[in-house]
Amino acid sequence: MKQKQQDNETISIRKGENFDQEALRKYLLKHLDDFPNQPLEVTQFPTGFSNLTYLIRSGNWEAVMRRPPSGLLPPKAHDMKRESELLKNLYPAFQLVPKPYVYCDDKSVLGVPFYVMERKQGVVLNETFPSGFNVSNELCVEISYGVVDALAQLHSVDYEKAGLARFGHPDGFLERQVNGWIKRYQKSKTDEIEYFEPLAKWLLVHIPESEYTAIIHNDYKLNNMLLSKDYKRIEAILDWEIATVADPFFDLAGALGYWMEEGDPDYLVESLPTVTTKPGFIKRSDFIQRYALKTGKDIPPLNFYMAFTYFKLGVVLQQIYYRWKIGQADDERFAQLNQKVKNLMAYAYEVTETRNY
Repeated sequence: MKQKQQDNETISIRKGENFDQEALRKYLLKHLDDFPNQPLEVTQFPTGFSNLTYLIRSGNWEAVMRRPPSGLLPPKAHDMKRESELLKNLYPAFQLVPKPYVYCDDKSVLGVPFYVMERKQGVVLNETFPSGFNVSNELCVEISYGVVDALAQLHSVDYEKAGLARFGHPDGFLERQVNGWIKRYQKSKTDEIEYFEPLAKWLLVHIPESEYTAIIHNDYKLNNMLLSKDYKRIEAILDWEIATVADPFFDLAGALGYWMEEGDPDYLVESLPTVTTKPGFIKRSDFIQRYALKTGKDIPPLNFYMAFTYFKLGVVLQQIYYRWKIGQADDERFAQLNQKVKNLMAYAYEVTETRNY
């Protein structure tokens, strides 16, 4: 769910991404009891490059609508039914997700499946606090604990009771991840990176047995959240497209990978800039300790999970750099991504050699 802009601001609908607003209005009038019979006002959330997200208003009523992009889509991609069913099943136990209102697979309405959900309000905290905002160490600790506690709460949801037992395929999840991301790198390879081969071999040999299974977000990070305007409370967690049922330590390591801290190598912080390097934010070791306390889980050594996290983040950037290199993307910012890929691969390799998590 790409609502990831400051204060949830919207823009006018981009060219080629409009739809039959009257058809949507009639559909909502028929299927939602509280929908007012008034004209629609529709704007678009500007972030994200995957599914399209719109703010729908009718009088004082408002909601968010999600739909796939136009054109030919890969099989199983942009699965609106999967997203909406996750929210429907997860919401009663974990209300930091938006409440889903209605899902429509009747393509005669908009030409594509779509769903409508609650609009969550809040602000996004990216690399820095807003200019002039009074930041205390106590506030940074409070934000840190909120992030850890929400992750622990998510991983503690009884996914079978929530009706999500078939939402993922936890058996063999880690093996599929390692093999899949190695193949992604090989398909998008450009420069020679000396760390790739030994790192890939190490990951393949050190895949652990998963001790637990839980609902995982799979992209859990601070700027995928909406916070209250005083930053003291998480209002919502967004971007659930790749959520699944799998090893919760995979999710924990993903969160820790984005959680930079004071003293991390400059090349790593520059590759993954975040506000958590500021004084007051807890260390990764404290993050792990609090997570263990809140979940009651014994945390194994996380070196495999952390090495894979940085490896995967490097591959993600490599795929973007590859598109720029072959001329499929012209954003000049992408021209510098190859150095970040090397940085992340180097750090992942260092985790396998010397760092202890």
